[in-house]
Amino acid sequence: MITRREFMYMMAVLGATPVFANSHTRFALSGKYKIEDYYKLDNFGNVRILHMTDSHAQLLPVYYREPSANLGLHSNWGKPPHIVGENFLKYYHIHNKRLAYALTCVNFDDYANSFGRMGGYAHIKTVVDYLRNNFGKEKTLLLDGGDTWQGSWTALKTRGKDMVGAQNVLGVDVLTGHWEFTYTEPEIKENIKNFKGEFVAQNVFVKDDALLNGAEAYDEDTGREFKPYTIKKLGDATVAIIGQAFPYTTIANPARFIPDWTFGIKDQEMQQLVDHVRNKEKVDVVIVLSHNGFDVDKKMASRVSGIDFIMGGHTHDGVPEAVPVKNRGGVTYVTNAGSNGKFINVLDLEVKNGKIRDFKFTLLPIFSDLIPADKEMQAYIDKVRKPYEKELTRVIATTDETLYRRGNFNGSWDQLICDALREVNGAQISLSPGFRWGTSIIPGQEVTFEDLATQTAMTYPETYVKEITGEALKNILEDVADNLFNADPYYQQGGDMVRTGGISYRIDPNKTIGKRISDITLYNGEKVEPHKKYKVSGWATVKKKSPGKPVWEIVEEYLTNLKHIKHVKVDTPEVVGVDGNPGITKCKS
Repeated sequence: MITRREFMYMMAVLGATPVFANSHTRFALSGKYKIEDYYKLDNFGNVRILHMTDSHAQLLPVYYREPSANLGLHSNWGKPPHIVGENFLKYYHIHNKRLAYALTCVNFDDYANSFGRMGGYAHIKTVVDYLRNNFGKEKTLLLDGGDTWQGSWTALKTRGKDMVGAQNVLGVDVLTGHWEFTYTEPEIKENIKNFKGEFVAQNVFVKDDALLNGAEAYDEDTGREFKPYTIKKLGDATVAIIGQAFPYTTIANPARFIPDWTFGIKDQEMQQLVDHVRNKEKVDVVIVLSHNGFDVDKKMASRVSGIDFIMGGHTHDGVPEAVPVKNRGGVTYVTNAGSNGKFINVLDLEVKNGKIRDFKFTLLPIFSDLIPADKEMQAYIDKVRKPYEKELTRVIATTDETLYRRGNFNGSWDQLICDALREVNGAQISLSPGFRWGTSIIPGQEVTFEDLATQTAMTYPETYVKEITGEALKNILEDVADNLFNADPYYQQGGDMVRTGGISYRIDPNKTIGKRISDITLYNGEKVEPHKKYKVSGWATVKKKSPGKPVWEIVEEYLTNLKHIKHVKVDTPEVVGVDGNPGITKCKS
């Protein structure tokens, strides 16, 4: 039996030996400057699965501050990924500053200045190529969990085509999706056609009336729009990859772009597919490439038996272990690879006689300053950016503040968006969606239009101004809170709390819908009254296109007039009932 210590890759070099939650986790980190020193994982087993997810079209290296609030409640209290900041470092016994920078918000500004940006497709390709070649190309597979074609200005302008090209250069073998579905159906299908790997999703179906009216489907008998799984021969082992697209796409994003398609968790259909590939296709390994989100993946793992690993995305969690979940058939391990290109998951499997006998799992941080850029990928990136370079590099402000988004409640980037909506549109209150995509900026940086686009570049950016009652405002906050904090993960859709401007409020995440939100108050101290109307500005409406300008125009006008960003007061609500919860902390940037 392999001991935990044997999995703690290179930690002795750093003078720290973490103890993880299970014996199959190893960490890789080094201060060396050669790729073979930094990423030389001792080869283990006979199958290697590489996994990335939620890059959100960030072709270049980025700063990305991890959350200071990622609350776990009920059965997920104090369990990964709902542990943040110093609590995270204590839980995993991490003492290395680089790892603290990669995985938490602790000392973010200082560490960002010391260690630089992370990710970047040219750097990722260097690592992926090395890991493939070192282990054996014929035994290695690269999976992409989706949210790849959205999140940058070039992705928006090319309708995701720039990222399809980047995936092809990188050599992605299998892909599933979420924000990929926020383009139109013809655009999605064209991108999938141009993608050199395979797109899989077992839980996307064509509506019955659309089929009757002549709509095409991958499988007209089942109504599936896409190929549900693929089988790969990796050396002597046979591996099935089943796709699980984001199940709430047409709820969380506009259904008007893909009116003929319907989504869902579909765990019964998943069980049928797992049984089929196990019993009929006789595969050795079953992996689900998922965009459910971590807690939903864990629940699915408890309900569906026969899955070996769920390699997940959507919730942007960098989890340095494969978390075991028991089910009636045994154990399924759940993983997540973070976001914005910061990490690559490496899953090495020892497969013998039709079964996984052992495995090693590694969450690899991509420190761009330690990794040479791949020349082919860098040339491709330069080419796709060139037509937009002048626009991307246009400076619109400077900042003394750390600008970030990710976290259950308001971030400073979100606050600027809310402030812009209120000031430019003359509103009392502003609302901005709790998106988890969007990179960070450290003090002293120039704020370019490209930086703004990482917060706003999407296909439904239009703004609105309208009057709503205090009761309606409370209902909005309650609905989003229930999506985030519902005790049943299957009723959680991912994102964070709606961001607010012009108000403060109290929230108790432990209560039920209708009872979590109280004490909504305007900036002037006036209580928001249920039947009184208030002028509200927002953006990114899902059901119907709003009539106003794209949000990036509103925010650019505001920042251009502001010129320099300082003393941003982030409207974080008063959060009660969470004392001692390791999923919330006050991170010093």
